[in-house]
Amino acid sequence: MSQTAQIHNLDLVRTAAERLTGRTAGLPGMAAMFGPAGWGKTMAASAIANENRSYFVQMRSAWGRRALLEKILFEMSIKATGTIPQLLDHVCEQLATSGRMLMIDEFDHCTRNDAMIELVRDIYEGSQATILLIGEELLPKKLKRWERFHSRILSWIPAQPISVDDAAKLAPIYCPDVHVATDLLEHLVQMSSGSVRRVSVNLANVYDAAAVEGWETVTRATWGDRQIYTGEAPRRSL
Repeated sequence: MSQTAQIHNLDLVRTAAERLTGRTAGLPGMAAMFGPAGWGKTMAASAIANENRSYFVQMRSAWGRRALLEKILFEMSIKATGTIPQLLDHVCEQLATSGRMLMIDEFDHCTRNDAMIELVRDIYEGSQATILLIGEELLPKKLKRWERFHSRILSWIPAQPISVDDAAKLAPIYCPDVHVATDLLEHLVQMSSGSVRRVSVNLANVYDAAAVEGWETVTRATWGDRQIYTGEAPRRSL
């Protein structure tokens, strides 16, 4: 079974889910987590979805209303047959009956047209379920176009950049059996621009180098001037 590091963004999603499910009657039941790519939003949401048995769907740019409904029904283990209104009714009924949360990742794709936004609002209104939306840093601004949707967001959750503490929790997963010193973790975090993904890649690179060099401990000095992955293309020497 794959491990999941209990980084801060997991706690944010977990707290948001608990707030949504325990909300006072009459309060809206949607929340939105937003932040730059690579900050661990998808990993955090999918991990919490596994914990609380939420339905987790990751949007695709090519999907329309039918494709989204069919994918949600697939996650619900329900055969998707019928018209779009019938599929919508099936989704709403299952959410209302099960009491389980729906998480929609890459929700920015839905903001490209009114029909997708209205569909998700219909899912919420038809089920009164808890729904968590995950998107990039401009998601709150994009959703202001639809006031009836925007006003139904109970919590806006800004994803947090990776910390040294988070990096220490990732190290045993991506660099197992090698002690990564705090000064090197600090350097990786500093070079990551907040990205969980970049730190994870660099920890895997540390592990590979340690295997070749026979290191049991890797400090900043040990690593030296070896390359750190920052997401930028390496410069070509002239």
